[in-house]
Amino acid sequence: MSRRPSRNRSRPSSGGSHTARQNQHSASGSRLAELSESGLYELAANQADALFLILDGVQDPHNLGACLRSADGAGVDAIITPKNKAAKITDTVRRIACGAASHVPVVAVGNLARCMSKLRDDHQIRIVGTSDQATIDLYDTKLTGPLAITLGAEENGMRRLTSEQCDELIRIPMSGKVECLNVSAATAVCLFEAVRQRRAN
Repeated sequence: MSRRPSRNRSRPSSGGSHTARQNQHSASGSRLAELSESGLYELAANQADALFLILDGVQDPHNLGACLRSADGAGVDAIITPKNKAAKITDTVRRIACGAASHVPVVAVGNLARCMSKLRDDHQIRIVGTSDQATIDLYDTKLTGPLAITLGAEENGMRRLTSEQCDELIRIPMSGKVECLNVSAATAVCLFEAVRQRRAN
């Protein structure tokens, strides 16, 4: 269910052309959702059915913006990224996210592996990571309860230390010739499978 009011679509002119809908969220003046690392742990402690998205080194601002938009639609509580070698929230990210950057905080942490360990050990957050080498399909794993879904960078995927912090590694089954999805597309697939399972549960 959408949490934002629907917008009126532009009607075609008599000449057959139409005007593209303006992105009202491209301006840098709109409010940015913010959350500190300590606030993240507080949220994990108090949110009974927390859902986090961990992005290990996504560097393309278009991908981060698209991930933000999917995260907002799926009800993600926060996105977690490393402070270094990862895209920051820029005007491009905010424009691609279409307003999601005002609702879903992106928490940049100094040590991603340590953050994942703390979420799992101290707050009982189950961590599921995606890997092309995994043998368990996305649709065969449990994505309910307190959960963090982890995806890696555009070219190299998750780093070794990040992968080692995952409770389970899964893969998105691919039926065609292409081996894997773009990280933003994979994020949407994983998050909305989690949404489906949570609603059914």
